[in-house]
Amino acid sequence: MDHPQIEEKVKKILEPYVKDATALANAGAATSILDDLEVNSARLVDVVLAFEDEFDIEIADEDVDQVANIGDCVRLIAAKL
Repeated sequence: MDHPQIEEKVKKILEPYVKDATALANAGAATSILDDLEVNSARLVDVVLAFEDEFDIEIADEDVDQVANIGDCVRLIAAKL
């Protein structure tokens, strides 16, 4: 799976957690999950669990701390696949 495919799946997973749907529609690699998409930090745990289920990977707690934007998610997931 290449980065654009992963990014599309990441955006679909984020969709139910995003408060700003317009920002998600225009989101790119540099889009901040917490700031730009207004995902509640408590909901980030649910997002990570969804990533694990969708991609059949395991994400360590210390890896989650390094995820700030969509590009970070894509790189982390690609590294785990």
